Amino acid sequence: MSSSLDKVTIKGFKSIQTLEDFKLNALNIIVGANGAGKSNFIAFFKLLSALIDGNLNRFIRDSGGANDLLFGGPKVTKKIEFSTRFGMRGFRFNLVATPSNAAAIEDEARYYSGGSSRWWNLGDSSEGVSNMVSEVKRNTPDAKYSRPVYEAIASWKIYHFHDTSSTAPMRGEEIIQDNKVLRWDASNIGAFLLKLKNDYQSEYKDIVNAIKLVTPFFDEFLLESFKRGEKEVVNLTWLQKGSDYPMQPYHLSDGSIRFICLATALLQPNPPATIIIDEPELGLHPAAIAILAELIKATSERTQVVVATQSPELINYFSIEDIIVANRKDGASTFNRLKEEDYQEWLEDYSVGELWNKNIIAGGPVNE
Repeated sequence: MSSSLDKVTIKGFKSIQTLEDFKLNALNIIVGANGAGKSNFIAFFKLLSALIDGNLNRFIRDSGGANDLLFGGPKVTKKIEFSTRFGMRGFRFNLVATPSNAAAIEDEARYYSGGSSRWWNLGDSSEGVSNMVSEVKRNTPDAKYSRPVYEAIASWKIYHFHDTSSTAPMRGEEIIQDNKVLRWDASNIGAFLLKLKNDYQSEYKDIVNAIKLVTPFFDEFLLESFKRGEKEVVNLTWLQKGSDYPMQPYHLSDGSIRFICLATALLQPNPPATIIIDEPELGLHPAAIAILAELIKATSERTQVVVATQSPELINYFSIEDIIVANRKDGASTFNRLKEEDYQEWLEDYSVGELWNKNIIAGGPVNE
């Protein structure tokens, strides 16, 4: 896990006023009430992904403008600060609002141990374009130092499978060539599973078997490509047990198709260095949540996993030290990893989820 996150600092972002040198383990289950800040923690990594992809100001615009991202607004917070270390590498930058409510980058720096073992200042960018990304894209002489940092951050993937509506991309068609990585919204789930079926049969079978545990009537995917104009496309066609009639994606319930996407993300053969998932338990039956928890734990043995949830049922399946509690204090989000010694006596009689429900683990709504 040399490219996975070791420590992260976030200051001035939404409800996160100060989170400094926060340590992340191989398995991190963030639990908290609505509004506690767990989704804002996930949102910061969406911002970082947009920066790496060159779409920072589009993300800023879609989020309501840079001023809306500042903790307490521009009168309280002048800039967002971010810093992280992963292995022998690191990346940091500040974001400030421009007069047009876009974002400018200040004090961008990378840390790379190969050849220059120190923080290297990359300067400012009034256009909101990362200078590190520019070095990599233009393949400048310094790109050999920036590229390992860039590739490490690019390898962190956020999956967001909330949209399971009739028009959700995961229920649609995608060109067969879009199969290199599973996209954040599973819009290419059919093409990706077809590639696994052809090239990674063991992992593909594991995914199918996991789906069968949750969806007993499910038998197998068909995953046959077909022509759509000039394009060759594939969708999530499947067979029901006892029938040879090809079922379509719209025949799958919201919970079933969401679990298919989750199982595929967690059991994929070459997982991202860090997998980040927000509220994966949505719409799942309690029996499915138990299997989901087992998949999350198994995946954390291969790569780093960060999950945000508010489900007592889900956290029941994890150790107390896997849990990070998000709370609000004086309007700011706090994040604290639990310690087993603090709850040993309680754990003799109660599960982790029960302790949270009883507010022994302080994660419920708080009146400020």
